[in-house]
Amino acid sequence: MNSTHGKRRRWLVWGLEILFFVVLFLVIKAWVQRDMISGEAPALAGLDLTGEPVTLADYRGQAVLVHFWATWCRICRMEQGSIESLSRDWPVITVATQSGTAAEVAAHMAANDLTHTVILDPDGALASRYGVRGVPSSFVVDANGEIRFRETGFTTGWGLRTRLWLARVF
Repeated sequence: MNSTHGKRRRWLVWGLEILFFVVLFLVIKAWVQRDMISGEAPALAGLDLTGEPVTLADYRGQAVLVHFWATWCRICRMEQGSIESLSRDWPVITVATQSGTAAEVAAHMAANDLTHTVILDPDGALASRYGVRGVPSSFVVDANGEIRFRETGFTTGWGLRTRLWLARVF
């Protein structure tokens, strides 16, 4: 009987430790995302790397991912493949914030076989408008221009696909 009590106690301690770390993770995540905007998405406009104008308004009527990233960001590099894959199936606008000139960002894109739409944000003004304090940061905007989901830090491709699907369906 003593052995069973000891096992239960161990499971309880492990469960409490896991709960503590989950709560800690959620508190830190909420703190990091505290300034990110919600509600109606602010206007987003710029030129892509070929000089063509791109606006968020161009995507009205469909769910779209707005993804802020930087060429110098290691976590952003880990997500690049997912964002590229996602852009083949969903509307995606990426914003390269404080990442250099159009030529430098284009060289980064070419070196990593990336073809998704990129708007330059050399001084971080667009990121600031969205309350982005760190990259990568992602916003899923629904067909009515409302931000449905927002995320800072690494996000899986499947997680973004699910959020886009939910924004489209609901």
